[in-house]
Amino acid sequence: MNITFLGTGTSQGVPVIACHCPVCQSADPRDQRLRSAIAIETDGLRIIVDCGPDFRQQMLRERIESIDAILITHGHKDHIGGLDDVRAFNYILKSPAHVYATLDVRKIIKTEFSYAFQKNPYPGVPEIVLHPFHNSPFFIGDLKVIPIKAFHYNNSNCVFGFRIHDFTYITDAVKIEPREKEKIRGSKVIVLNALRIKKHYSHFNLEEALEIMKELRPEKGFLTHISHQMGLHQEIERQLPGFVRLAYDGLRLSF
Repeated sequence: MNITFLGTGTSQGVPVIACHCPVCQSADPRDQRLRSAIAIETDGLRIIVDCGPDFRQQMLRERIESIDAILITHGHKDHIGGLDDVRAFNYILKSPAHVYATLDVRKIIKTEFSYAFQKNPYPGVPEIVLHPFHNSPFFIGDLKVIPIKAFHYNNSNCVFGFRIHDFTYITDAVKIEPREKEKIRGSKVIVLNALRIKKHYSHFNLEEALEIMKELRPEKGFLTHISHQMGLHQEIERQLPGFVRLAYDGLRLSF
């Protein structure tokens, strides 16, 4: 399995427009973060998790020329805003993009990109096939995907992470219930969001993310969806337990 971090930033990215804080002015490329997304390559498939506004830039940077599926964690713009750019893959691959989302998120996508779902669409609009999933395992071809339900703000705002083989990816969560944690347990690699050091109402902060990492104890843990309020990458790294690292854009894992 190969994992590429396409982006590791929050909805505003890093640097933030017009911000002059030390992180946004940092020359360290690890402090420059596009909106969060990953690419997973396994079992002969390439799966993208989330398709935010930086999708085009991420595909070009990583020279990705084909995708088999897109998994959507939730319907916020920083996770779906790039879906129009699947048009390039439609043209090159002569195939629609297969997008997996919950029923609620499917409604959001159909609203945000209504021109792509009309009965007689304008020529050249993105071709998207929406596949629904619920909180139970589903398959992309022969590949089993296990959704993991978490909460993003309160119990009416949910976000889904995904486990594929021994890899689990969760972003934008502030709460994971015990029964959902059991789906994660045993993963060799866990990626979890950590917005900043100070507590936040809708995202894990650094302390909360590390508590979960220590509870589930993967061989390796990586933190993503990081804001400029976290601090400089190099300084935060020194504070982390040995098995946990801050992810950064372009980081590749193989296991």
